[in-house]
Amino acid sequence: MHPLRKHIEELINLTDEEFDMVLSHFEPIKKRKHQYLVQEGELVDKEFWVLKGCLKSYFVDDEGKEHILQFGMENWWITDYESFVKQTPSKISIDCIEDSELLYITFENREKLTAQMHKMERFWAKKSKYGRIALQNRILSLLKNSAKERYDVLLEQYPQLFQRVPKKLIAAYLGVSRETLSRLSL
Repeated sequence: MHPLRKHIEELINLTDEEFDMVLSHFEPIKKRKHQYLVQEGELVDKEFWVLKGCLKSYFVDDEGKEHILQFGMENWWITDYESFVKQTPSKISIDCIEDSELLYITFENREKLTAQMHKMERFWAKKSKYGRIALQNRILSLLKNSAKERYDVLLEQYPQLFQRVPKKLIAAYLGVSRETLSRLSL
């Protein structure tokens, strides 16, 4: 079974013909480690689904400090959603931590697909709801949990990140210095 079909069918069922139609709206893309997928300031008309690899979405503040908003690994979706939906300049950048293989769908093709197949409209509505829940939990964690608690939760939820992502990036995601992260991991 195609990995995208397996992913979609975690939320909705598709016939073979329906999946063929869904897949026809996507294009494959390969990016090498350190290559950009999205650069701050550009218009983003694609949403990406990770087949293989690891990515980060982030912004750099006025002092040059990197703040990681999200990692993207296999079976995760990633883009600058504000730029994707509103067609405004991107406020973030996305680049590859590892060589990556992705599928992307353009905004136009996503709109066409959801108009043609209401099942996919339901799929993206469910994904959006789960994304809002994850974002809410991340914000709550940043506001109420100590650095050690945030570290422990990340390690429990995504242990594979610690094998694939440099510690300085995990520190940037948790909002702590590299030195603090070293103390937390003891």
